Amino acid sequence: MVPSVVSSVVREQREPVSVGYGRLSPGGPMTHHEKHHTHDDASGATPGASAAHLVAEVEQQQARLQLTRFDNDDAFRLGILLVEMARERRLPVTVDVRRHGHVLFHVSLPGTTPDNDTWVERKSRVVDRFGAPSFLVGLRSRLKGRTFEEDSGLAVQEYAAHGGSFPLTVRDVGPVGTVTVSGLPQAEDHALVVEALEAFLDGRA
Repeated sequence: MVPSVVSSVVREQREPVSVGYGRLSPGGPMTHHEKHHTHDDASGATPGASAAHLVAEVEQQQARLQLTRFDNDDAFRLGILLVEMARERRLPVTVDVRRHGHVLFHVSLPGTTPDNDTWVERKSRVVDRFGAPSFLVGLRSRLKGRTFEEDSGLAVQEYAAHGGSFPLTVRDVGPVGTVTVSGLPQAEDHALVVEALEAFLDGRA
């Protein structure tokens, strides 16, 4: 089971939705829930080894999921892949792909609202600032027993260290953009992005 360190955080648009693949990664199932809207809540978080294990898992994902190139056509293919995955599972998500801050792909599926666009902006800002998945940034703060806002001093209105935004990293170059999903509980947003990147790198897009 996913450690309860991810069990007490903000819900983005709606109540938890069951995702077909039901896993954070090939390593284990995904069970976390989020609270409604406004802020990180670290109450009930589990410090220690279990949280550290999850942090290590997401760090490994970031190290593994690197591209050889990324241009506008690649952004379109990755965005379409995510949309097709979400439509097949009837997931109410917004999908956003950017390169150097330039929005190259943005689609809001049925069930989303303009609030999801705000979540996309806030999560992608975290990735741009820290060069790491938004899920990982939030987990690192909770591992310290602190909220992201306490840890970073950044305004919650502008930054959200909640899962769903992932750096697009070109090998031997570094981060060149972000891919972001909003609409599901944060661990599911993150897992959907990871699944899409794995498929994209495997040439299935």
